[in-house]
Amino acid sequence: MHYPKTIRIGTRDSRLALWQANFVAQKLNDAGIPTILVPVKSEGDQNTKTPLYQMGIQGIFTRTLDEALLNNKIDLAVHSYKDVPTDLPAELVLAAIPERGNFRDILVSTKPIDDEDWAAHHKTIATGSIRRIHQWLRKYPHHRIENLRGNIDTRLQKLEKNGYDGILLSSIALERLGISGYYTRELDFLPAAAQGALAIVTRASDTTLTDMIFNYLNHKETAFCTYLEKLFLKKLTGNCSLPISCLAIKSESQVTFKGELFIPPDFKEHIGFEFTASANMDAIMKVQQKSEMLLNEVNKYKTLR
Repeated sequence: MHYPKTIRIGTRDSRLALWQANFVAQKLNDAGIPTILVPVKSEGDQNTKTPLYQMGIQGIFTRTLDEALLNNKIDLAVHSYKDVPTDLPAELVLAAIPERGNFRDILVSTKPIDDEDWAAHHKTIATGSIRRIHQWLRKYPHHRIENLRGNIDTRLQKLEKNGYDGILLSSIALERLGISGYYTRELDFLPAAAQGALAIVTRASDTTLTDMIFNYLNHKETAFCTYLEKLFLKKLTGNCSLPISCLAIKSESQVTFKGELFIPPDFKEHIGFEFTASANMDAIMKVQQKSEMLLNEVNKYKTLR
């Protein structure tokens, strides 16, 4: 398949985002398709102090690239899929979801991590994710949480400068950037929807490019699993301001799905579900049904309170 010009790949300008964009560019270059990177700074990158859950804005890491696409300044955008809102602008489409990487969260520290010590003593943990905050406090309710924003390098600098006992990150960020030299512990938390996956967005009108990107870069299993996760998020009207987590894992013809929600307004309680179903419309319908049941339970809980 031939595309008549060099493809302009839009990306955020952080080191991790550039790694992801270069990954996509290399895949296309290997197929003989020329590319050029076009870095931009997103709203989320410009405000690195306010916690994401207090900003109350969907798409703060993607909207600038959406606008660049709509204004024909780039031909495609590469995102961390977890940052992409559940609904794209009508003129844009999700062209491909490459194979997913590590979806786990990780604790990073400058000191040895001793489980008994962490369970018995007060510690200060930093994260900007409301999901990670409440998952951590469920396990360590006596720990103190500090807000942490910025790119991966900035967060690691703050870990050392501010004397935090640890910070919570995504494992895939450390892996992709080859970062080592810290004490780490991978966590068994349910991740954010589509964590560890990339999303490639194009203009709906550019069907030639969209089809080409799908053929070269889409990973069927990852696309299906992350579709279920984003569907769960959408059904719960979720975004960065709610502690929602989920994970779909496909094995042969079956998919196992786990979903969880901390109940507002204080997020002290949580409810969730798990099911295994055929990896087809059956799984999609079950996510819809279970999500509705979860919302009903949340509403009942709020009424009782």
